[in-house]
Parts: sequence; C-alpha cells; structure tokens
Amino acid sequence: MIRSIIWTVVFSIVAAILQSTVIAKIAFFNVIPDIALCILVFSAYVNGTMTGQVSGFLSGLFIDFLSMAPLGMSSLIRTLIGALVGLFKDSLFLGYVIMPIILCTIATLLKILMMFLLHLVIKEIPVTSLSDLRLWIELGLNALCAPLLFLLLRNFKPMLIGRG
Repeated sequence: MIRSIIWTVVFSIVAAILQSTVIAKIAFFNVIPDIALCILVFSAYVNGTMTGQVSGFLSGLFIDFLSMAPLGMSSLIRTLIGALVGLFKDSLFLGYVIMPIILCTIATLLKILMMFLLHLVIKEIPVTSLSDLRLWIELGLNALCAPLLFLLLRNFKPMLIGRG
C-alpha cells in the first residue's frame, strides 16, 4: 500500500507540474484538464479508500503549494474524492472507455461542488458559476483524457497497484 501511495503522489506531482507548465501553453480557452485528479481517481479505484485518501491528501498538499491556493483546500477536496472513489474498489468493472469517463466526470463534479461549498464558508476561495463555459470545458477535457490516461497508467501496474 505504501508503495502505491508513494508512486501515486509522484505521478500526481509530475502531472501537476506538467499541467502548470507545458499543458498550460496549449490550453483550450485557458482551461487545462486536471490530469492529477484523474491519476488519483485511477489509484483510488484500484487500491481502495485508504490509498485514495492518503494519496489525495499528499498530492493535494503539493498542489496547494504549486497553485498558491489556500493551504489545505486541494488537500481536503482530493482527500474526500480519493475516499469516495475508493469505495467503488472491486464493485464495478473498470472498462477501457466508459468507466474512466464516468469516474473522472464524477470526480470533477465533486471537486466543483466542494469548491462551491468551501466558498460559502470562506468567501476568498474562488468559485466558478455553473453557467461558466470554462467549467464545462474542464469537465469535457477530463472525460476525454480519462480513458487514455487509464490505459497509460495500466502500464505502471506494479508501481501503482498495491498488494491485496
């Protein structure tokens, strides 16, 4: 389990760095897919709740530092998403196209919902309106990237999938 957490966090950090540098240069309407979130979803789904929450917390903490977001915001959101997706371990068949799209779409919607709820408590947290096109573009990009990313991550099974 520890090995899968470490590798998930490493992959998420690399993805977050790529998102903020290389992928940001080719952004569509200044929106980039949240690849780090999709990596967390993959790991939480194949490893379960504990790996999902710990990986989500650690990768979220790094993303907070990288994005200069309020410390703990991404950690909280990704911890909850990792825990919720981990509940689906061994309960659904992870197909090559449909399930990655569904899981990453749900995770993106949960991220948006949690940011809105945090905004109600802490007004300084930025929130986007449901009518904002960028929100729906990010949702679509995450859904499109999910099957390709899940296929790529399957090549790293020995590192990302814990025993038992």
